[in-house]
Amino acid sequence: QVQLVESGGGLVQPGGSLRLSCAASGRIFGINVMGWYSQTPGKERELVASITNGGTTALADSVKGRFTISRDNAKSTVYLQMNNLKPEDTAVYYCNANIRDATWMYKTYWGKGTLVTVSS
Repeated sequence: QVQLVESGGGLVQPGGSLRLSCAASGRIFGINVMGWYSQTPGKERELVASITNGGTTALADSVKGRFTISRDNAKSTVYLQMNNLKPEDTAVYYCNANIRDATWMYKTYWGKGTLVTVSS
């Protein structure tokens, strides 16, 4: 069974920084794209950032220049460095990964989410 476990959320003041981590565990035979999504009440999840296993990244326009995504393939972990946080970044952040599991098929897995609150 595959699990994604996020950590690093919390309360931060505007202009502050947080680093989110997401570790994949279980019977994993390969990981393709990993990413982070955000969701606020009443809205759909939106892609914040993604990274391929080769290191190619993509960022939402709203976070370019402030957020950085990276991954450690040896640890099956993806990170989201969030700098110069704004109140509008407040959301639950979900980790997402395309993983080859014991069925030998690539499937999309989600973490349970971690809350980021940006407020003074």
